[in-house]
Amino acid sequence: MLAQTKPCFKQLLLVLQHLDRRLETAVAAVEAAYGTEANNGLYRGLQIDAAEVGQLIEQAPGNSVLYSEQLQNLPSDAVEAGSPLAWLQDCFGLSSFDLNIIAVALAPELDRRYERLYAYLQDDVRAKRPTVDLSLNLLCASSLEKLMRRTHFAAESPLIRHGLLHLIPDPNQAEPSLLAHIIKLDPQVVRLLLEEQGLDRRLVSVCQLISPQIQFQELPISVSIQQALLTLIQADWQTNRSLKLYFHGIDRAGKRQVAEAMASVLKIPLLTVKLAKILAAKSEFIKTLNLIFQEALFQNALLYIEELEALQTPDHELFYHTLIESLATYSGRTILSGLKPWLYTAAQLIPQGIFSVPFAMPNFEQRRFYWMHYLKAANIFLSSSELDTLSDRFRLTSDQIANAAIAATHQVKWKNAAPTLHSSELAAVQINDIFLAVRGTSGRDLEALSRQINPHYRWDDIVLPAPLKAQLREICEHVKHQYLVWERWGFNRQQSLGKGLNVMFAGTPGTGKTMAAEVIAQELQLDLYKIDLSQIVSKYIGETEKNLNQIFTAATNANAILLFDEADALFGKRSDVKDAHDRYANLEISYLLQKMEEYEGLAILTTNLRANMDDAFMRRLRFIVEFPIPGEKQRQQIWQKVFPDLAPRSPELDLGYLARNFELTGANIRSIALASAFLAATEGNPIAMSHLTQAVRREYQKMGKIMKEI
Repeated sequence: MLAQTKPCFKQLLLVLQHLDRRLETAVAAVEAAYGTEANNGLYRGLQIDAAEVGQLIEQAPGNSVLYSEQLQNLPSDAVEAGSPLAWLQDCFGLSSFDLNIIAVALAPELDRRYERLYAYLQDDVRAKRPTVDLSLNLLCASSLEKLMRRTHFAAESPLIRHGLLHLIPDPNQAEPSLLAHIIKLDPQVVRLLLEEQGLDRRLVSVCQLISPQIQFQELPISVSIQQALLTLIQADWQTNRSLKLYFHGIDRAGKRQVAEAMASVLKIPLLTVKLAKILAAKSEFIKTLNLIFQEALFQNALLYIEELEALQTPDHELFYHTLIESLATYSGRTILSGLKPWLYTAAQLIPQGIFSVPFAMPNFEQRRFYWMHYLKAANIFLSSSELDTLSDRFRLTSDQIANAAIAATHQVKWKNAAPTLHSSELAAVQINDIFLAVRGTSGRDLEALSRQINPHYRWDDIVLPAPLKAQLREICEHVKHQYLVWERWGFNRQQSLGKGLNVMFAGTPGTGKTMAAEVIAQELQLDLYKIDLSQIVSKYIGETEKNLNQIFTAATNANAILLFDEADALFGKRSDVKDAHDRYANLEISYLLQKMEEYEGLAILTTNLRANMDDAFMRRLRFIVEFPIPGEKQRQQIWQKVFPDLAPRSPELDLGYLARNFELTGANIRSIALASAFLAATEGNPIAMSHLTQAVRREYQKMGKIMKEI
């Protein structure tokens, strides 16, 4: 059994045995100096008699009777190369005297009998822990050496500066001297010397210690980034430098997976840290940060600190600089992770520099890899074309894809928990379930700036001339085949901007512009957000641009269709500059044109007057769809579709007559149908021509028109 004991245990036993001999000599010296009867007092250290006063006066200042010259250094076997004590000594530049202090402070952590011995040697039943005074008395030969060795307990000494040893004031004294301070090893040092596994309990809430399982070849990262990281790892290994990297980009899970793969290459654990959690207790930030760096060093772990953006605010500027300064002196390998590119002014604080590695939104191949991986883990299997559709349609991070796969599984389990009356068979997860799950995981940022429209209409519901309907289908096909045309066919090499799809629907109110947008959203299975222009346009300089930037950023992350209703209010023609207001208004239009070019999603703009739109903007539109006033044929189709199947109707309804005699838009016809239904419900009769006639008259009054007599 002893052969299976950790080597560190044997080394610590040697340390304790060496300390035992030192204490044995000290006890014998105390008894020789003060007599054995000194140990018989029930109140040792609490009261003093005249005899003891005389002994203290006769004793030379600072003299120690506890020192043993034969036991100056720890046994060589206890500090042999590769032992935890030897590592501590090399890593923090500790002296042999420092190691002896560690031995004195460590003993009560391993065996409580040392508490009684220390109380006896300190002549105080309450003093069960070693003090600075006891350690100096045990380890110093003279009063002069004791004065010199006080520097080992100074703030800049290796033991104190690195937090290996803590000085705790004597609780029985109001303002204790340095000698009266208790010495206590930090729990991290005790765990290191015992080679205990796991994470320090003080860091469990903010850190995670991971044994890496991911390999580089399992990740969908570019070959260039993979090779560059492997080169940096190899150079770091050969030169023994402290490698420091900064991963920036929106894909949090992707960055974390690459960090784990790097730890796997180095064959060391990964210690992940969330800065936002540390900030929850601001008063403990610096202390916790120091513990984290120490833990990573003791665990020989790759330190991965994420959510750097949490510190990059005016309120946390001090904490940010504290982190950078700590990073500059830290000798281990570190990866910082954030959303924004690195600020190089701060990087100058790090002598060896920091390598900035961009992590853009996953491309098509990466998204397809993540979809395959997470759907397979959820036991969901789609066809190759369905995987292509998901990967092409939604620009998602690996985190969002993982959440969507789980959400789709839960949705189907919920449906299967209550089967319909028509079928008791359990449904499998279909691509439409995943579409719904994806939409549920994004779009929250956009909700504050716009209004989400839940699309109800499909192709059969909208009545338009055939060429116009064909145009709308073309718009959908452009969205469906973005990856094929831009990436596989190489059109992205010829056009850096303008990859998005900007569409304008022009026509008088009620001709079906918003309805067409709903049909497209239903076809593409994308969320539709209607932008409230009153919340965007501001009289304050710069506010409109700020609002626009928030909208386009949120829309990109939400994979949504943007619908700018009555867009000529915002996208109108630029005017001649006559005053400052005109100049800033033109700047807003120019900024908007820039954001439209950068946006890679589908943006639909509706206008009642096409002629009001700025010419520069019109050139950037991929489609311009004119919605005409419906003709007689289209009006009759609308009348036929406008009544629900459950609505009771009189067989005498003459919808053809209504289509021939009243030039109305689709919106007018829907309004008339609804009004006639309420009139019929009031009378308790089916919808009849009399109800429709009265409803038409009311609609004409709203429009300010005179209706001819029927």
